[in-house]
Amino acid sequence: MAISRGIKVHHDDVFPHGAYIVGEVEAVRDFERSTRERPVQATDKETGQLVWSVSVLDPDPDARKDAKTVNVKISAPVQPVPPGEIAPGMPFRPVEFDGLTVTPYLNENGGRARVAFSFRATGMRAPRAGAKPTPRANGEAA
Repeated sequence: MAISRGIKVHHDDVFPHGAYIVGEVEAVRDFERSTRERPVQATDKETGQLVWSVSVLDPDPDARKDAKTVNVKISAPVQPVPPGEIAPGMPFRPVEFDGLTVTPYLNENGGRARVAFSFRATGMRAPRAGAKPTPRANGEAA
């Protein structure tokens, strides 16, 4: 069985303690088509939409130190706008991702190989208040 794309996951599977935007939504540069003088934005190979990136804080107390902040790439025709307001008492904006996928890959940083994950989404929105994932017939979260 070959998996050619990311594996579909629910937001709560990846971020069970929530997720918080910690940076700006930025265009992802297409390094193959860009030059120093003329940057070109990356496009999604499947949809043809522009690719954007946002840094997200994972507040999971058990997350490894190097996994506390991850980048999520979003395919969208225009720059996504961070949802909602900054949470009271918090310096960050809470977020939930729609159409989230994860792609594992081998990261050979510094000669030491480890499995890393790339996250992509089709959109982002403010978290639903008190919402929990609804179980599917096969026991997975919807």
